[in-house]
Amino acid sequence: MNEMVYKQLLSVVLPKEIGEFFELVKVDVEPGLEGTLHLYLEEKAIAPDNRSDLLPNGFYPESLITHFPIADHKTVLHVRRLRWKDAEGKSVGKDWDLVAKGTRFSKEFAAFLKDAYGYGADNGPVAGTPLPFGI
Repeated sequence: MNEMVYKQLLSVVLPKEIGEFFELVKVDVEPGLEGTLHLYLEEKAIAPDNRSDLLPNGFYPESLITHFPIADHKTVLHVRRLRWKDAEGKSVGKDWDLVAKGTRFSKEFAAFLKDAYGYGADNGPVAGTPLPFGI
């Protein structure tokens, strides 16, 4: 796939911060009509605050974020954030605000649920229960 087309698709499908600062490294689709789409993302090697004194030092544990369904598939983002090390050996990382407070939903998806159902994503009729449209 043309790199520009690929980036354009990701910029529309994924939250803005993820499309800009993370690389899609793997896609899995569970079998079945309503299987889950798993998108695996890793943070690009751009040091926090563009500091030149940092070295990549592996990844933090993977975070799971529920996002908008895509083509009738529940969508889960598997996000791996880079860990950096400074000259003194201290671990440094970026602060990402990717999920709605108190949830594991992307901010955009949580806002949609709040508008659609009149409740926050972490309380109300959709908390802990399957949504009627297979999310």
